[in-house]
Amino acid sequence: MLTYRALFALPAFRALWTGSALTTVASTTSSLALATLVHRQTGSALLTAVAMSGPSLAQALGAGTLMSAADASPPRRTLVLVGAVSTAALCLQVLPGLTPAVRLLLVVGAAYVVSVGSGARWGLLSELVPPAAYPLARSTMNVAVGACQVVGFATGGLLLTVLTTTQVFALAAAVSAVAVAVLRFGLAERPPRRSGRAGVAETLRGNRLLLSRRESRTLLVALCVPNGLVVGCEALFVPYAGERGGWLLAAGAAGMMAGDLVVGRFLTPVQRRRSNAALRLLLAAPFVPFALGPSVPVAAVLVAVASAGYAAGLAQQEWLVALTPVELRGQVLGFESAARMTGQGLCAVLAGALGDALTPGSAVTVLAVASLLVSLSLAPGLRRAADRATEPVRTR
Repeated sequence: MLTYRALFALPAFRALWTGSALTTVASTTSSLALATLVHRQTGSALLTAVAMSGPSLAQALGAGTLMSAADASPPRRTLVLVGAVSTAALCLQVLPGLTPAVRLLLVVGAAYVVSVGSGARWGLLSELVPPAAYPLARSTMNVAVGACQVVGFATGGLLLTVLTTTQVFALAAAVSAVAVAVLRFGLAERPPRRSGRAGVAETLRGNRLLLSRRESRTLLVALCVPNGLVVGCEALFVPYAGERGGWLLAAGAAGMMAGDLVVGRFLTPVQRRRSNAALRLLLAAPFVPFALGPSVPVAAVLVAVASAGYAAGLAQQEWLVALTPVELRGQVLGFESAARMTGQGLCAVLAGALGDALTPGSAVTVLAVASLLVSLSLAPGLRRAADRATEPVRTR
């Protein structure tokens, strides 16, 4: 089962992969259009960063109130409903005369619902493949995200030179609608992973269980904070490079895709563990020279190299799955995804504030140094988490 051929032989995996890819194209294209529109109208690095990543903050509320639905509701129904909400929000962006504030509210509202979709997606993936194949399956999904971010940002940057932002929003809505159709007709419905009704109480119970374990807390911090600070760097690409900011975003997506491909496909679990510390440092170190103001081509190379370090998350997610009961995996993986997105949103807002107070390049350097320091401080705790996660494997 540890091959791409075996993964894509599964019809449900093909549908999940395709739906995720199309959704990513729609979201990246529309987010670049929104950020460009907000920056053009306000000239504020802070508001531009909020437009790019601020909606991620809404996922924290979703993780705290809705995430139990990821395990207690049929996965196909959940994914289709979430996709329909996202498509509707993009359709509303097409309406003329909307203020930046209204546009941001639309994105935030959709993000609240989308938080459940991440839990349903990753929980379903853990059902479709055996545990040994999960890192490869997760990396394959991440490669789809990376490749489609390249397509979305590069295409979005190109389209914004020839089309209006309204027209770009319309195209993104059409792509999102196709993704909904793929999920609806490509996935067979499955029963929920656990019985009972979804709700705030069930969500809080699962979250308390997750946060009560020291190893899980360490993994969550490692998956959210260093990455979030680097996403803050990315939120400053448009203020840093102007209309060519999309090319920096595309370079980052390409680097992330390459890292996930190598780490997920070619490294063994032992090799993923050994390389984890180096990958965490690689994620931030190439951003440090941004205070010197490198040209856009040089900056793109630095961004691509750094983004390969996102692959450190594959081993950390593998350990988190190993530490989580099967009946809670959708909620826990969704909580992790929502927490990671929330951390990214908070760091993007922080980055925007720093970008307004300093220069965008200097703000990138500050965030990169902070990411390095956090990664170094987490090293002992991550070693303990890895030991605990792999202990059952060693004792069998």
